[in-house]
Amino acid sequence: MKNLILTLLLFAAVFAARNTEKQMMEQFAKWTAKFNKEYSRQELAERYSNFKASVERINMKNAESPNKIWGLTKFADMTPEEFKEKVLLKPRTPKRVPGVEVLQPKTTSAPATLDWRPKGAVTPVKNQEQCGSCWAFSVTENVESQWILAGHGNNNTIDLAPQQIVDCDQSDAGCGGGDPPTAYEYLMSTGGLESESAYPYTAEDGSCRFNKGSVVAKISNWKYATSGDDETTLQNNLVSWGPLSVCVDAANWQDYSGGVMGGWQCAWINILDHCVELVGYDTTASTPFWIVRNSWGTDWGENGYIRLEMWDDTCGIAMEATTAVI
Repeated sequence: MKNLILTLLLFAAVFAARNTEKQMMEQFAKWTAKFNKEYSRQELAERYSNFKASVERINMKNAESPNKIWGLTKFADMTPEEFKEKVLLKPRTPKRVPGVEVLQPKTTSAPATLDWRPKGAVTPVKNQEQCGSCWAFSVTENVESQWILAGHGNNNTIDLAPQQIVDCDQSDAGCGGGDPPTAYEYLMSTGGLESESAYPYTAEDGSCRFNKGSVVAKISNWKYATSGDDETTLQNNLVSWGPLSVCVDAANWQDYSGGVMGGWQCAWINILDHCVELVGYDTTASTPFWIVRNSWGTDWGENGYIRLEMWDDTCGIAMEATTAVI
């Protein structure tokens, strides 16, 4: 009888394992269809293994998180190490550029909520793809917003070229990474930004083919939006001057699917590895949050956006906030 029971238990375990593996394979097939993934035969086993590891990691994180913000994103076929290498910048500690001014807020009585998107000051979400060009996108998006607020066009007519910065800014490393301050300096020295149609994005490093005659938007200067990690100044300057470029710690964004990410759900706030655009906030929510536009396409996060908890310097959002001056 004991041998029979052991045999039945072993059979049940094998059946359960096979059933679980079948469900996992079905889930993987649905996920690859959703994100239009295609793999070579040699690559398929590795990507499936990474996917299974992502499922396990996400289930564990959600079990420990009351807000359940984690899910299977389009990066679920990457290891966390590969995600950091291919999508994020090399982690760095922000260093202030001496002599650069800090914006002076026009108000110290910020409204309870703000969103620059319905005001027409934010262009559609872009996609940097697997090129470490977020710094160029962050600056381009900021210039677009500031150019619109200066009275030049709207969010349907302004579409500037991050590829120009990737190819032509010799102080930075293109897809190998860069920093908004040096990108602003490049734009000031060269005369401005061309349009996306004139200088299309390729998601790879290329030879500079800047044409000054095709410049659409120009900047005269750039400034910091905070003097440290002061979120109150960040809020007041966002209200006063419009969307801002911010650099953050995005090491844990690989699995973000929606909701408000808390400060405790980021890694080290003094190590920045990604640059994005801050476009709004809501202090009336049960957990007040910043509204952040990412550059990973609309099929990531909340239609290309992420919400970060306010007043905890979540992901280091206030550590390197800047803007172009038109």
